[in-house]
Amino acid sequence: MATDYYAVLGVRRDASQDEIKKAFRRLARELHPDVNPDPKTQERFKEINAAYEVLSDPQKKQVYDLGGDPLSASGGGGGAGGFGAGFGNFSDIMDAFFGQASQRGPRSRTRRGQDAMIRLEVTLDEAAFGTTKEIQVDTAVVCTTCSGEGAAPGTSAQTCDMCRGRGEVSQVTRSFLGQVMTSRPCPQCQGFGTVVPTPCPECAGDGRVRSRRTLTVKIPAGVDNGTRIQLAGEGEVGPGGGPAGDLYVEIHEKPHPVFQRRGDDLHCTVTIPMTAAALGTKVPLETLDGVEEIDIRPGTQSGQSIPLHQRGVTHLRGGGRGDLIVHVEVITPNKLDPQQEELLRQLAKLRGEERPMGEFKPGQQGLFSRLKDAFNGR
Repeated sequence: MATDYYAVLGVRRDASQDEIKKAFRRLARELHPDVNPDPKTQERFKEINAAYEVLSDPQKKQVYDLGGDPLSASGGGGGAGGFGAGFGNFSDIMDAFFGQASQRGPRSRTRRGQDAMIRLEVTLDEAAFGTTKEIQVDTAVVCTTCSGEGAAPGTSAQTCDMCRGRGEVSQVTRSFLGQVMTSRPCPQCQGFGTVVPTPCPECAGDGRVRSRRTLTVKIPAGVDNGTRIQLAGEGEVGPGGGPAGDLYVEIHEKPHPVFQRRGDDLHCTVTIPMTAAALGTKVPLETLDGVEEIDIRPGTQSGQSIPLHQRGVTHLRGGGRGDLIVHVEVITPNKLDPQQEELLRQLAKLRGEERPMGEFKPGQQGLFSRLKDAFNGR
């Protein structure tokens, strides 16, 4: 009695080719000898292979459906126990395990190039308001001698005589399962399907050469350390003159002598004498927008901060700017001559703060108490 190939694969007689292939994949993953070495399982694996060999071939399937010998439709095929045409050069079994058909045919000599990255230093002013800079980059460009073809002028690539342009060679070996046909990249053309008898003397057949170029880069306002600017298509040209990758410009901001940046806010410190803090004063400060006078109000304490709104770095995304935070540091004199000391004592007496050192109660912070703290480094 003839084998029911449809029953072997567990599909209906009117099943489509896609349904037959899916059923074969599922069974192959379960019954392959590498997964299940049991002898009975190996026999079952041979059966599904033979069934798929017939049902996946329209000509053999037609003969089988009419009751004839399907193997005679192709001159004997590979036999019921071998891999034969059913596995199509072993790609179908790879398809069963990896979920997609293995790549077939010659590889292209033209491939996309790699991305490149360079570091660019900018000042705080340039980062805050944006600028335009010229940069020099060393990257691979298309060889002008061969226009990326890789062959010397007047010559061209030729079809590989080993693989006849297929990019792969096949080999048939015998195993306990029968004949197994495997494919591998052609060793003569490295899988390209063509060979270059006379490589270009300029690029040695690669289709690209190294060159230094000058590019103009627009630095947007608000960039910070680590910000990367993408220049599409300005990276490395690919082998065989393939499309270029992208160039990334990574921003590094130089330290500023006055301002420290925290996000989009700027911070700085101004130092004033004790008398200026007590009486109040105006201090000129060179900001990113020019010189501005900082109003120090009478009685300002050391450590207080004065915000100058919208004097910081431009926001990279969205409008507006950060703030400039001015920190006040009050300097207490550490050396007094007799006259200065006497004047301070008179001031303390007028303010009701004239008491010997150390006699102030907790919470009383008179003039001399603050001086004592300053002397003791508090």
